Amino acid sequence: MGGFFGVVSKRPCATDLFYGVDYHSHLGTKRAGMVTRVGDQFFRSIHDIENSYFRTKFCDELSKFQGNLGIGVISDTDAQPIVVNSHLGRFGIVTVGKINNLDELVQHCLDNKQQFTELSSGRTNPTELIALLITQGKDFADGIQNVYNMVKGSCSMLILCEDGIIAARDFYGRTPIVIGKDGSGYAVAFDSHSYVNLDYTTVRFVGPGEVVKVTLDGMETLLPAQPKKQVCSFLWIYYGFPATDYENINVEEMRYKGGQALGASDNVEADYVSAIPDSGIGMAVGYSNGKCLPYKRGVVKYTPTWSRSFMPVNQSEREHVAKMKLIPNRAVLKGKRVVFCDDSIVRGTQLRDNVKMLYDYGADKVHVRISCPPLLYGCPFLNFSASKTEMELLTRRVVEKLEGDSIKNFDQYIKTDTKEYADMVDEIRRHLGVDSLKFNNIDTIVEAIGLPKCDLCTHCFDGSSYGQ
Repeated sequence: MGGFFGVVSKRPCATDLFYGVDYHSHLGTKRAGMVTRVGDQFFRSIHDIENSYFRTKFCDELSKFQGNLGIGVISDTDAQPIVVNSHLGRFGIVTVGKINNLDELVQHCLDNKQQFTELSSGRTNPTELIALLITQGKDFADGIQNVYNMVKGSCSMLILCEDGIIAARDFYGRTPIVIGKDGSGYAVAFDSHSYVNLDYTTVRFVGPGEVVKVTLDGMETLLPAQPKKQVCSFLWIYYGFPATDYENINVEEMRYKGGQALGASDNVEADYVSAIPDSGIGMAVGYSNGKCLPYKRGVVKYTPTWSRSFMPVNQSEREHVAKMKLIPNRAVLKGKRVVFCDDSIVRGTQLRDNVKMLYDYGADKVHVRISCPPLLYGCPFLNFSASKTEMELLTRRVVEKLEGDSIKNFDQYIKTDTKEYADMVDEIRRHLGVDSLKFNNIDTIVEAIGLPKCDLCTHCFDGSSYGQ
């Protein structure tokens, strides 16, 4: 995934920029960068954060970031921000998204006699590609419209221009952009919680496909929002920080409502409810109240020396690190029937290992409840956990096991009242080794979010979406 943050202020922006970017660290694990500017002079740093905190990389460099304007990013892709010199002037840019036709667009730029220089990873930097597409326009608005017209997938961006920041939300609004204001200027962010402790107050959410320029004089719409939107429902389910709002809808409240609905309809017998931390906590508290069962911490996440960004590239090592972060509480588990709430099942490996640990530490019964429906499709729009190839998804592998090489009844696995769905869930349960397993359904998560189904992207669950 990834997240970005920008500041336009009457005062030096380095401190606000530093903390604002840091508060997006839950969204990415690969690289981070910041850039500020004074006139045509840019001050930029980019660091690898795969094995360290953002703060440890940038804290000692704060004095170098001069000026009142700046943008930064936590990225799961290539190095950002980049700085470009073009007929539009010099500008910095950060992006969040997924470009499915990258090779095609690279060739388009090469045919247009443009060149690529950000090749440190041995492949084209997607942010540089977006910058080149923008410079094909007669101005920034025209160039960003060119991006919307040509990119298959999604792309949101912040552009650091001479007098402010241009914020462009991807055409269908799959990812968010929100603007906050204080007495000295504005903050532009992916997540609204990122500026709360900096004393900014939300003034507006950028609409799908909308392009807004933010300066000290105020906000100007360069391209209006388009009427259709498909906000990623997984933002509320998994990626969003509990204190953040998307479309004026709070992440923690959504998780609570989804858990409460599942708890109220569940007839399982248990002693208490627990969570797989952190993103399962809101659901577990809601489930606890919906079912009138106490909430206890049967598993605790250890965070003092294990940053979220410490995730090795090797999958087996990643699973080991993920396990090491969760510590079972034997005194709370021993001899108890426990409902454990988690956000989703992707590959299923980590959850299966966690479940084994719960039994090893004395749990009598383990019942798993998942806040979203089974993940049946890879995500073609964003770079995040659900974006794995479909055969990496546990649910897809289970369906192929049940159906054989030819899946003739795939739509029956999406409907919750079919034999196929029941067989699929039971096979996943056996794979995990738990006593029972239930998922929330799409109607419940749509109701918990509070937006019309047509305004949400639920492609991961049912294959439905529009756009490209």
